[in-house]
Amino acid sequence: MTQSFMAKSADVERKWCLVDAEGQILGRLAAKVATVLQGKHKPTYTPHVDTGDFVVVVNAEKIAVTGHKLRDKKYYRASGYPGGLKEISLDKLLKKKPAEAVRLAVKRMLPKTKLGRKMFTKFKVYAGPDHPHAAQKPEPLKLQFAE
Repeated sequence: MTQSFMAKSADVERKWCLVDAEGQILGRLAAKVATVLQGKHKPTYTPHVDTGDFVVVVNAEKIAVTGHKLRDKKYYRASGYPGGLKEISLDKLLKKKPAEAVRLAVKRMLPKTKLGRKMFTKFKVYAGPDHPHAAQKPEPLKLQFAE
């Protein structure tokens, strides 16, 4: 009988990946980044262990969306008070906080558990082309989408 491989958190080797979001479609980019954060791209993936890599996304302000999402897609937040529901369209969100749209898209594709919150801490997103993680030597991540 063969044993299944189960990764241990002490044995996980993490790399740093750099993603340029310029011209990328928001949902497809977020799905690929979520896969890398979870570690599903590695043969050592284990569901109960965080085996993912660090991901740095730059040029979030130059993200693309399809269809009428710029005007129709809404983001909601609530203050907790009666009548405190706030709504903002994707178009206004990209003008006000361009990195927030990418951050929310990736966060909502991760598991809604303690492990998912830990995975999300390895995600860094920046609106412009500069990032402070040059010392970690992030490798460019190739995003391949079937058209």
